[in-house]
Amino acid sequence: MVSDAANFAGTGPVRDAHRFDEAALGRWMQEHVEGFAGPMQVEQFKGGQSNPTYQLRTPECEYVLRRKPPGPLLKGAHAVEREARVIAAIGAAGFPVPKVFGVCEDPQVLGSAFFVMERVRGRIFWESGFSNVPHAERFSYLDAMNATLADLHRLDYVALGLGDYGKPGRYVARQVERWSRQYLSDEAAGRNADMDHVIAWLEANLPARDETALTHGDFRVDNLIFDAVEPRVIAVLDWELSTLGDPLADFAYHAMMYRLPPDILGGIGGLDFAQLGLPDEAAYVQAYCRRTGREGIADFDYYVVFNMFRFAAILHGIRARVARGTAVSEDARAMGDRFARVAQIAWREAQRAGAQ
Repeated sequence: MVSDAANFAGTGPVRDAHRFDEAALGRWMQEHVEGFAGPMQVEQFKGGQSNPTYQLRTPECEYVLRRKPPGPLLKGAHAVEREARVIAAIGAAGFPVPKVFGVCEDPQVLGSAFFVMERVRGRIFWESGFSNVPHAERFSYLDAMNATLADLHRLDYVALGLGDYGKPGRYVARQVERWSRQYLSDEAAGRNADMDHVIAWLEANLPARDETALTHGDFRVDNLIFDAVEPRVIAVLDWELSTLGDPLADFAYHAMMYRLPPDILGGIGGLDFAQLGLPDEAAYVQAYCRRTGREGIADFDYYVVFNMFRFAAILHGIRARVARGTAVSEDARAMGDRFARVAQIAWREAQRAGAQ
């Protein structure tokens, strides 16, 4: 199976565009992070299409720093303060996330807002087929993802102090409006006929139901850290797109791995699930429904197409950032080039669901 690990895994020297005053960070850490003691070595993670992410290593401890990128930013994007808030809130409730040590909203320290959290050590997988684990254990790893997302959607976000974390209601409609507007307004990356068809179909077929839960927004295999030995998720990463949203849309984003090829988001589309020891899509959906007390998911195909559209819009944005010279990841150009392909897959799935 094709993996993005070679391009996105691990750390390296801090890229020139994302350098900052390491001495200033050391002083801030000394004042705000209990137990911090230098000297400190700073490296940058290769992945991360949006917010630059760094590894901070001292003789006694390891940390991760997430910051807003330099340059002009779209309104509401790169909100690392929100990430830190939701991680701290759900971590206190026992959900598997890194511990947050501190948040700095003063751009005078490093040039942009940032937060520091613990470095969780475990295993990160880059494809949802889990080909690197024994055949008999693959089902359990996939099921662990399913159970973790169901746990997230069952959290009482109001009791956790997150009642104002987003706008309850009309999540899918608002997302279609938002990403369509962003796609249409960002001329740097150009237009695409398949994307235009998908937008029209989504707007004409909005589901009537409405439900609100805390949603991750980017729940996929490479945003999870697993225990070193067991098929158990010990940390969920990258909460930039989290909000109060529709849990079924959030689940469908995760489950669209069944309809994407292995080289896009570690998909498992087109594989022989029985031969590989994996549940098929119907069984995976049923497991989530059982855990969340549902009989099924009406309009599941719509939610899958919606998420392909949203992912395509994100890729379109990456493509535009490359054109503007503000892209973060070393592999941003390749990611942006996938936009047309994902839009094509989304339109194909819409046609399978009845689009003309």
